[in-house]
Amino acid sequence: MSEQRRRLLVVEDDRGLQSQLRWCFEDYEVLVAEDRESALGQLRRHEPAVVLQDLGLPPDAEGVSEGFATLEQILAMAPSTKVIVVTGHGDQHNAVKAVGLGAYDFYQKPVDTDVLQLIVDRAWQIHELELENQRLARQQAVSPLDGIVAAGPKMLQVCRIIEKVAPTTATTLVLGESGTGKELMARAIHSLSPRADRAFVAINCAAIPEALLESELFGHEKGAFTGAVRQTPGKVETADGGTLFLDEIGDMPLALQAKLLRFLQERVVERVGGREEIPVDVRVVCATNQDLDAAIREGRFREDLYYRISEITVRLPPLREREIGKLVLARILLEKAASQHRRRISGFSADAQHAIENHSWPGNVRELENKIRSAVILAEGKHVTAADLGLGDIDASPPNLNLREVRRIAETEAIRRALTLSKDNVSQAAKLLGITRPTLYDLLQKYGIQSAEKADGSSPG
Repeated sequence: MSEQRRRLLVVEDDRGLQSQLRWCFEDYEVLVAEDRESALGQLRRHEPAVVLQDLGLPPDAEGVSEGFATLEQILAMAPSTKVIVVTGHGDQHNAVKAVGLGAYDFYQKPVDTDVLQLIVDRAWQIHELELENQRLARQQAVSPLDGIVAAGPKMLQVCRIIEKVAPTTATTLVLGESGTGKELMARAIHSLSPRADRAFVAINCAAIPEALLESELFGHEKGAFTGAVRQTPGKVETADGGTLFLDEIGDMPLALQAKLLRFLQERVVERVGGREEIPVDVRVVCATNQDLDAAIREGRFREDLYYRISEITVRLPPLREREIGKLVLARILLEKAASQHRRRISGFSADAQHAIENHSWPGNVRELENKIRSAVILAEGKHVTAADLGLGDIDASPPNLNLREVRRIAETEAIRRALTLSKDNVSQAAKLLGITRPTLYDLLQKYGIQSAEKADGSSPG
């Protein structure tokens, strides 16, 4: 729990009631605001966990429109804030409406300070528990693999494979789109292996010209070619005892693929211009974003090399497929970037969270990290917004979590697919769906779905 003094923002234009509440909540640091503008200013400056807000605020002190507008803006700016609205006696309708808009609770005048203290204290405790749960969730989401966030079933499965593979000497192939963290996985394999205290040597096969790649990998003898003024060991020798990471192996030239295959089979290297066979003990991890099956069919990649490097294959899901992992990862990256740049950023606004969930992330984790780093530097408030992320044009409407609607969509889709697969035969479609024929007819009528059989006027019989 937080050890700082508890802050309570009171949004109330009645000076007498302000004084009463200050006295009532002497254990709190009480902040006071009389209208919407000053309330939002206090919220930005002090970030109180709990807000006690009257619905009747100027310039509409006799109505509730200004109070509702203030409530909505407070929750948009700080979604985790617990807002307790204060309404007039018997004003049950507006109290329920306020809770529907996101208020934590409501209290009806006249003020009973003992009851109000209980409500505010409970709101504070729940706010602190939520913060603690979020902190624990982030800790659990960070896997024992250094730097890898294992939120969601797909990434958890990847991490389980890595933990099993790491202690072995199996040559491992990591597949995934650009930006999914393939090198991070290779480093995790190395750090969890018995070779962790030895060298991790990485080489990007697509970044080095073909004429130089062989020398970079296997080294060269003095005088082997123009400019070879001394004997130079290659990356393979440098990684002796440790791990060699061959990134973008799908771009390796065919001629060099044959030499790499020989090394993997014999575990010896010959430097360019030399004849001595040099034994090397090295763990090999490869990665590519290419479709190697297609490359083999097109003659761009050796099939025998593919089987040699893929004793174990790890497939990294793109960020768009990590359903519950995007926001968890984004929050961890935000904390890291805020710490690096010494910015006091509290989190993401509601529109930023929806944008993160809805964006397709073609650049995967690398794109997410770059956008968050930029947003942390550019953000003007305590929360990063969708505009700060450069995602302001994305539909930021909240996801539909209404179970009845979700079920309707799922059932409709399943029925349409079953009818397509059964060529509109209702009996066969019912079997595919695991329901009776009369039940399927009822669902067809309920969802307004026409099958060819039903359209022909066939009896459900």
